[in-house]
Parts: sequence; structure tokens; C-alpha cells
Amino acid sequence: MMPVRSVIVDFDGTACLHDVAEHLMDAFADPSWRTYDEAWERGEMGAPEALTLQAAMVSVTTDEVVAFALEHCPMDPTFGPFVGRCREAGVDVSLASDGFGLYIEPLLTAHGIDGVGVITNAWVAGGVTFPNGHPDCIYCGTCKMNAVLRAPGPVAFVGEGSSDRFGALYADIVFAKDALVAHCRRDGVLFRSWGDFDDVWAALTSDEALPGAVAPVSCPGWMPR
Repeated sequence: MMPVRSVIVDFDGTACLHDVAEHLMDAFADPSWRTYDEAWERGEMGAPEALTLQAAMVSVTTDEVVAFALEHCPMDPTFGPFVGRCREAGVDVSLASDGFGLYIEPLLTAHGIDGVGVITNAWVAGGVTFPNGHPDCIYCGTCKMNAVLRAPGPVAFVGEGSSDRFGALYADIVFAKDALVAHCRRDGVLFRSWGDFDDVWAALTSDEALPGAVAPVSCPGWMPR
């Protein structure tokens, strides 16, 4: 029996090998877009405000954005087989992304990956809305804490970036690389290093016990409305 019932996976730089949103902004927006990411990292603005300002900079149509993602941003080749193995084992897999959202479903379809839940922001007529945000906090556009807490548990979380910190804190087992590693060490989150989803599968099917969630009472990213 698998030790978890759900796996929540970040998209940009995790399920997809590239950070799609960053590639899009580099290709189609003014270089000043990075100042908004930096302001978010410093806690000076929430992701909804930053993403709204960045989306307004994008100079091409939705179709062109999706076409660019399909051409330039490959999925991790081990993600599709991982989803299939999880499905056979009765484990739900969902993607939780705090990016622009519009390119996720097309990339999944192009790689023949189905049956994956998608929790993300919504691109609407050149803008972005936040149907999966926290009702009382505006630091993140998509609340990865809630994505984890609402999934059938125990929950594994797989990520690599700063926004993944808030999902990692509440998951029963965390797979971290890149920027997420430093956040986990700072927050006291036990984690497994990973390179691809074969590594994640190997760890989940081993005899290692789940470390359990840190689960602070208040998320450290809390920015009330």
C-alpha cells in the first residue's frame, strides 16, 4: 500500500522542466517584469498584484502564448509515467501552480497526460484572476497551503521554488530541489532531494516512514486583505 493518498506537484520548473511564466515574460514583456517578482520575494506585494501587472506587459495573444509554451517548454519526461503509476496505485495527482495557468492544460494534452487535477490562476482576456487564492490572504495567487490541506491525506508535495514553501510546510512528505531546499531548511521541514519523478516514485515505494507536516498555525507568508 502506498504511504500517501495524494501528490501535489508544482508546475513551472517541476512537472515542466522550464519555468514557463519566466520564459514568456522574457520573450514578450518589458525586462522590468522581474522587479515585481523581487518585490514579492521581499514581501512588499502579493502575487495577485505582481501577476496582474506582469500580465498587462505581455504583448501577444493568448494563442501565441500557448504556442510559445508548446514549442519551448518541455515537460519532465518522467512525469507522465509517474502519473500513470500513481493512478494504478490509487493515488491522486494534482498540479498546484502560482503562474499564469493558461499553458498547463495544453502542455498536458500535448504530452498525452490526463487525469491530473489543476489548481492554478486563470488567464482571462490578457489578464489573470485568482479562483484558487486564500479568502483572507493576498500573498499568493494560488494558495498551495490550501491545495495540500484540501487533498486527501496523507499528502506528498513536490516542488522547487519559493512559492512551494507554503505547500511544503503542510505536507506529510516533501520532495525539494533548487530554491525550495533553502526554505525547507530554514522552516525545519524534513525533505527528500529529487532529480526526476522516478526518484519521487522510488522514495514513495520504499519503507521509509513519513516525517509528517510542520503545519504552523499561521502560514509565514500571511498577508491579510
